[in-house]
Amino acid sequence: MTLTADLQMWLTFAVIGFTIIAYSIERFAIELTALGSLLVLMLIFVGLPSEPVADQSGQSAVTLDDLVAGFANPALLTVLALLVIGQGLFQTDALDAPAQLITKVARKSRYLAFIGVYIAAAVISAFINNTPVVVMFLPIMTVVASNLRLSPSKVLMPLSFISILGGMTTIIGSSTNLLVAEAARKEGVLDLQFFDFTGIGMIVASVGAIYAIFIMPRILKKRESMTDQLSQTTGKQFIAQIPLTYGDRLVGQQAVLGMFPTLKDMTVRLVQRGETPLLPPFDNLTLQVGDTVVVAATRQALLVALKGGHNVTQEGEEEESQVASEQSDFTLAEVIVPPASRMIGQTIELSGLRAKTNCMALGVQRRSRMPRLAMNDIRLEAGDVLLVGGRRHDVEALRVNKDILLIELSTTDVPQRRFAPRALGIFLATALAAATGFVPIATAALGGAFAMIVGNCLNLRQAIRALDSRIFMLVGASLASAVALQKTGGAHFVASFVVEAMEGQPAPVLLSGLFLLIAVLTNILSNNATAVLFAPIAISIATQTGLPVEPFVVCVILAANCSFATPIGYQTNLLVMGPGHYRFQDFLIAGIPLMLLIWITFSFVAPWYYNLPS
Repeated sequence: MTLTADLQMWLTFAVIGFTIIAYSIERFAIELTALGSLLVLMLIFVGLPSEPVADQSGQSAVTLDDLVAGFANPALLTVLALLVIGQGLFQTDALDAPAQLITKVARKSRYLAFIGVYIAAAVISAFINNTPVVVMFLPIMTVVASNLRLSPSKVLMPLSFISILGGMTTIIGSSTNLLVAEAARKEGVLDLQFFDFTGIGMIVASVGAIYAIFIMPRILKKRESMTDQLSQTTGKQFIAQIPLTYGDRLVGQQAVLGMFPTLKDMTVRLVQRGETPLLPPFDNLTLQVGDTVVVAATRQALLVALKGGHNVTQEGEEEESQVASEQSDFTLAEVIVPPASRMIGQTIELSGLRAKTNCMALGVQRRSRMPRLAMNDIRLEAGDVLLVGGRRHDVEALRVNKDILLIELSTTDVPQRRFAPRALGIFLATALAAATGFVPIATAALGGAFAMIVGNCLNLRQAIRALDSRIFMLVGASLASAVALQKTGGAHFVASFVVEAMEGQPAPVLLSGLFLLIAVLTNILSNNATAVLFAPIAISIATQTGLPVEPFVVCVILAANCSFATPIGYQTNLLVMGPGHYRFQDFLIAGIPLMLLIWITFSFVAPWYYNLPS
């Protein structure tokens, strides 16, 4: 069977349609769907014989190199490298201070805090590329969401969309704007200046921002990974103890109304002073060096205590705990004491857990009751859950231990705050280099990722874990579809068909129809490719109908930026896809209404703004 050029074009349309449907219904994993679509395209253009493409047609044959080039696309490399940089910030708690400040405001007024961040992102996006803006705010918003027990899926997609909206308002807000403006200048029909379309851009962006801030969080589903679900600490309390040594922040703390302010997220069950146990209520009790504070706390609270420098461990192991927690791969995990374990009936110290496994017990959780004893006096029972900490390879070695059962997905790396200044410096240098154009964004991102690993802000395992296979396959396969659509003439066919269908229509209808067509295609092709395709078409429509050129050029700019309906629509959408645990259908559900809202707003505002004849 020999495929004609027209048949290849229609088959490409079919592949794109079926692929989008498969992504949205999620019957198969995104990676599998992407791989399947790529294989079908390879079969269409490389596997089956086809007619040679005539040179005068303006088309060129789609080669195998074209179809796989997307996997080496600079935008894809940039996104993956930025994910590694974000993981480095997370592993060091580098952005904890600004996140805590925003969290403090958010606890008083959640809307006020988030609106402030979104407005800042939109304003900055008007003057520098959107990607470094989202890179700056993404880790902060992730930490704030975690502090507020809020799913990141509720706040990260609005951040991406608002940065895109902010980029609509000036000529340098997006590379798309520059491409269209340059096309108009070369044609000699219009020389757009910096703020020429800021007025209409702000009107359209403001309407979109209202939707993104107040409506979108209600539409978006709460998304959590399996690890998030397993590591939730609500209702799960561990008995732990904090030995007080010289220099500890708790020394000198006095109980206020029976509670210690520094331990507000923990319940103090006992203070062991020498041989004397001091039980609540604690009236005017001042903590001293040598005291052991026994607390009931969630895993998250114990993790915060570890990051804050407290020695949450057995007496006699505080020195080892401090040394171990400073290692770059110190890991927390939960283990269960099974029936027939030799540890049953023994205290943690007598069981020899530390000596046998190189892991230390940081807390014990008993479902039946909460004993009012120091942790090292509790005799273990079947079903007890221990919170243990140690080097990553020591924790993983617990899989073969017959006396305890490791809960695999409960492992969590403890952030190493001593590397926070280094990670923050790398992050700011990367963002500055990308924002100023000193080096290409891809170069800055790859350099930042390399520096994070070499600088011990995270190890190779953590960096590899930050890479999202969904993004890799989604972008690579989608760019293959886009190049096939362009080289077969499919994109030009759609554009010509719609333009011919609108011939003879009044100016508002022409603008509205052109805007909707570009807005749809920019979510399938890249926004830059769509802008390059439609800029000359829009200019041609204006000159042939005798209408002003500027409304049509601005129409292309604003519509090509409407990359809201798919994660492949824009680079910032890919950036938030992993941290937000989004699925393809989340972008369809939340992004299509925004795209249509922007289209409707432009359709009503543009004729009035440019005083076009009806």
